[in-house]
Amino acid sequence: MAHPQEVTDDTFQTEVLDSDVPVLVDFWAEWCAPCKIIAPIVDDLANEYDGKVKFAKIDIDSNPRTPMTYGIRGIPTLLIFSGGSPVDQVVGAVPKAALKGRLEKAIA
Repeated sequence: MAHPQEVTDDTFQTEVLDSDVPVLVDFWAEWCAPCKIIAPIVDDLANEYDGKVKFAKIDIDSNPRTPMTYGIRGIPTLLIFSGGSPVDQVVGAVPKAALKGRLEKAIA
């Protein structure tokens, strides 16, 4: 069973930007209720896309540098990276089907 990997400001370059496959990064915080709503959806997608897409989570309270770099103003924000650059962004809790559509575009 695949799970999103916790990344930090220090591991973001290696785990996300240098990845050989697209990466969906969930910018979240413990106190964020919508983040808790979307977490099981991200977990399901991590299983579904295991081997095709890497999934990562970054706690914005513990790791402020990376969210600042990418202009994260609201959470949850999901950024999809491909080739070391962000290619799509989803803000807020959205249905699983909407996220799947965005992922399909990123891996096409």
